[in-house]
Amino acid sequence: MNDMNQEVMSLIWSEDLRVQDVRRLLQSAHPVRVNVVQYPELSDHEFIEEKENRLLQLCQRTMALPVGRGMFTLFSYHPVPTEPLPIPKLNLTGRAPPRNTTVDLNSGNIDVPPNMTSWASFHNGVAAGLKIAPASQIDSAWIVYNKPKHAELANEYAGFLMALGLNGHLTKLATLNIHDYLTKGHEMTSIGLLLGVSAAKLGTMDMSITRLLSIHIPALLPPTSTELDVPHNVQVAAVVGIGLVYQGTAHRHTAEVLLAEIGRPPGPEMEYCTDRESYSLAAGLALGMVCLGHGSNLIGMSDLNVPEQLYQYMVGGHRRFQAGMHREKHKSPSYQIKEGDTINVDVTCPGATLALAMIYLKTNNRSIADWLRAPDTMYLLDFVKPEFLLLRETVEKIIRENSISLSEIELPCSEDLNLETLSQAHVYIIAGACLSLGFRFAGSENLSAFNCLHKFAKDFMTYLSAPNASVTGPYNLETCLSVVLLSLAMVMAGSGNLKVLQLCRFLHMKTGGEMNYGFHLAHHMALGLLFLGGGRYSLSTSNSSIAALLCALYPHFPAHSTDNRYHLQALRHLYVLAAEPRLLVPVDVDTNTPCYALLEVTYKGTQWYEQTKEELMAPTLLPELHLLKQIKVKGPRYWELLMDLSKGTQHLKSILSKDGVLYVKLRAGQLSYKEDPMGWQSLLAQTPETISAFTSDPALLSFAEYFCKPTVNMGQKQEILDLFSSVLYECVTQETPEMLPAYIAMDQAVRRLGRREMSETSELWQIKLVLEFFSSRSHQERLQNHPKRGLFMSSEFLPVVKCTVDNTLDQWLQAGGDVCVHAYLNGQPCGEAQLSMLACFLVYHSVPAPRHLPSIGLEGSTSFAELLFKFKQLKMPVRALLRLAPLLLGNPQPMVM
Repeated sequence: MNDMNQEVMSLIWSEDLRVQDVRRLLQSAHPVRVNVVQYPELSDHEFIEEKENRLLQLCQRTMALPVGRGMFTLFSYHPVPTEPLPIPKLNLTGRAPPRNTTVDLNSGNIDVPPNMTSWASFHNGVAAGLKIAPASQIDSAWIVYNKPKHAELANEYAGFLMALGLNGHLTKLATLNIHDYLTKGHEMTSIGLLLGVSAAKLGTMDMSITRLLSIHIPALLPPTSTELDVPHNVQVAAVVGIGLVYQGTAHRHTAEVLLAEIGRPPGPEMEYCTDRESYSLAAGLALGMVCLGHGSNLIGMSDLNVPEQLYQYMVGGHRRFQAGMHREKHKSPSYQIKEGDTINVDVTCPGATLALAMIYLKTNNRSIADWLRAPDTMYLLDFVKPEFLLLRETVEKIIRENSISLSEIELPCSEDLNLETLSQAHVYIIAGACLSLGFRFAGSENLSAFNCLHKFAKDFMTYLSAPNASVTGPYNLETCLSVVLLSLAMVMAGSGNLKVLQLCRFLHMKTGGEMNYGFHLAHHMALGLLFLGGGRYSLSTSNSSIAALLCALYPHFPAHSTDNRYHLQALRHLYVLAAEPRLLVPVDVDTNTPCYALLEVTYKGTQWYEQTKEELMAPTLLPELHLLKQIKVKGPRYWELLMDLSKGTQHLKSILSKDGVLYVKLRAGQLSYKEDPMGWQSLLAQTPETISAFTSDPALLSFAEYFCKPTVNMGQKQEILDLFSSVLYECVTQETPEMLPAYIAMDQAVRRLGRREMSETSELWQIKLVLEFFSSRSHQERLQNHPKRGLFMSSEFLPVVKCTVDNTLDQWLQAGGDVCVHAYLNGQPCGEAQLSMLACFLVYHSVPAPRHLPSIGLEGSTSFAELLFKFKQLKMPVRALLRLAPLLLGNPQPMVM
C-alpha cells in the first residue's frame, strides 16, 4: 500500500489519519498479536493449544483481508517491466506478549483445516494484480515472467491472472500461453484464467473465448463428445465466463442452455451431486447477464417461457421435461440424491431470483415485481427460507427502480405465529431492502440513503447484544449486519466516510463466536469499497455494473476459507467491472502540484428534481457523468474554466481516466486554498506590505518597496501613494503586471499637463486613443456580451484620467486660453507661452488644421444648430463643438456635456 498517491489522499482527507488507519486494518504482512491469559489451572501444553486456537480465529480475519486491500489499492501502480510484481506476504503467524514469542499453526498441536490458505492466497494474488493500472505498459513476456518457481505460490499466480483480465491486460497474453496454463490442470489457475479472459472480452461474443469456455461446460459440448473430468469450481467459473462474454446480447442458444442448467438434476453416479447450489447460482447469474435489462423484449425466445420457467425454479413444482441435446443424460435418477421429478428450490431459487432481477432490471415491470413479494400468510412464509426473502426483497426493489420505499415492507399477520420464523423473516426482509438501496444509490453519497442505512446498521448492532437476539439467531443477525454494511459502503463508495469507517473498525476487532471467515470478508470488502482506489474510484449504477455487483456482493458469505458451496469466492472480485474513475484533481499549472479548487456542478433536471447547482471543493468525486450538465472551475482565486457536458462527456472521461488531472491557473494576487483557507490574507493584498505574499516578481516587489510604502508626514504625496498602491493591486490581481508602466506613464502625462509642462503632444495622443476606444460603441457592446472580459486597464482609472484632462484644458480656456483659440480659428498668431497648451487643446479636441477652416466659414454663425451642421462636414466630434461653440457664438463659458 506504499504506492498510493499520498499527495492527493492528503488533500482529500486532510484533517485526520483515516488513511493510515485503513492501511493498518488491511495489512496482512505482519504477525498478529495473540493475547491469551494463562490461568493457574491451565498446563503449559493446554496454554499453547489455547494460543494456537486463538491464532486460528485471528487467521480467519487475516485471510479475509486481501479482497478489501485489492479494492483500496485498485489501479494505483505502474509496474516496472524489468521487475516482477511485488506480492505482499500473507502472514498467518502471531506474536504472544509479554515475551513476543512466535505462535504458528504448524506445530501439530491443533487440527488445522486442509488447504486452508488456498483461496486466501488466490485473493492475495488478485489484490496484487489489481494494483496495476489499465494504462500500464506490460506485455505477454512480463506476464509469463511473473510465473513463480515454487508450486506453493501457484494459487497467488492464478489470482494474478484473473486480476490481469479484470484490468484489461490479459488480452496481451499469447494464446499458446493460455493453452499451456490450462493443460497443467491446476484448478485455481483455470478458474482465474477463465474468469479473467471472459472479463477482458465483456459483451463481445468472442468465438475463440467461447470455444475455450465451452470445453469446461458439458452442456455446451456435443452429446457424443468425450466426457472431460472438469473440476466443479472450474465449471462454475466457465459458466459465469459465458455470461460475461455474452453480456447484454440475448443470445438464444446460450440463454436456452443456461436456463436448463439452473435446474440441472444430479447425475446417476457422483456427478453434479456436490456444491450444486453454486453451479445453479452461476447459471442464473450468467443467464441474467446474457439477457441483461431486456425485460419482456427477448426477441426469438418466446417459446422458452423464460420468466415462467424462472418463477417455477423459485417456488418449486414438477420438473419440466428436459429439452435439448442432453436430455438422455438426465433420464437416469441419481443414486445419491432423491429428488424425483420435483424441483429442489433450495438449489434453484437463488439463481432464478437473480436471473429475473437482471433480465427485468430497471424495467418497472410490476407483474414480475409482484412475483417476488414476501409471502402474505404465515403458512406460505414457512415454505420460504429466510435468506431467500433477502434476495426476493432486493430483486423486487431493483426491478421497481422508481418505487423504493422501506415503508412498503409488510409482514404477514396471523394468529398462528411462529416467533422465530417471523423475526428471521423480518430481519432478512429489512436487509434485502437495504441492499436494494445500496444498488440504487451506489456511488452517489446520497445523504438520505446514507442516514437510512446507517440507522439500520446501528439497529442491528444494538440488536446483536440484546437479550432476545437468540430468537432470531446470532448468525442471521451477523449476516444481515454484513449486508447492511456492504450497502452503506456501496452508497458511500470512494468517499472514505468517517461514520462507516468507525463501523468497519469496530467489526474488525470482533473475532471468535459467530464471526467466521465470511463475515470478516464482508466487513473488509465494505472497508475496501469505502476507500475504493484510494478515493479515486466510485461505483456506477449502469446495468452492467449492477450485474457485476450482484455477482461480487452476493449476500451469502462463506462459512470458512475453502467454502464454495453456495457462491464461488473468485466472483467477489467482479466489483472491478462496476468501478469507474470519478475523482477530479485540480493541478496548479505553474507548480505542477495538486491543489484545492472550487467547482460549480450543474445537475440536469430529472423527474426527481429540477436543474440544480452545487458547489464542491476539489479534489472531489464527481457524480455519475450522465447526471451532469456542466462543470465550472469558479473564481476568484483561479481562472474560470467551463466544461459543457451537454455536448458529450468523452473529454471529461478522458481526463478522469488519466488520474483525473485538471490543470488550473492561480490568479496573481491570490493564495491557494491550502495556504489561505478562509481567504483572509487575499483580502489584504491591497496593502503594499503584503504584496510579497502574492507575487515573486522582483520588479513588482521593488515598486511596492519604493513607491507604495507610507512614511511620516506624507502630505500631498499621500495621494500619489494611494494611487500607486491601487494601480499595483489592479495589475497584480488582474494578471497584467506589464501594464504598470503604462498606468504610471499616463498618470505622469496628466500631471505634466496640469502643471502646463507638456512640451509635445504624443503622450496626449496616446491617452486620447485609449479614452476613445474605452467609450466606443464596439467596446460597450463587447462588455455587454462578455461582462467578465474587461480591458487591460481598469475601467475606474480611465474615467478619472478623462475628467482630469477635461478639467485642466477647461481651466486653461477660462484663464485666457480662449483668446489663443480664437486667434487660431481666425488664422492669427498666438503668444509663444501659450503654444504648448494650445497644441494640447487642439489635439485632444480634434480641431482641424487652419487651412480647412476658412472654406466653411465658422465665423458669423448665429446658432448652435448651424455650428453643428458645419462641424459635421469636418467630421469633428461633438465634444469639440461643445468647447468651441461658446467662442464662436460669443459666449465665454464652455458648454459641459
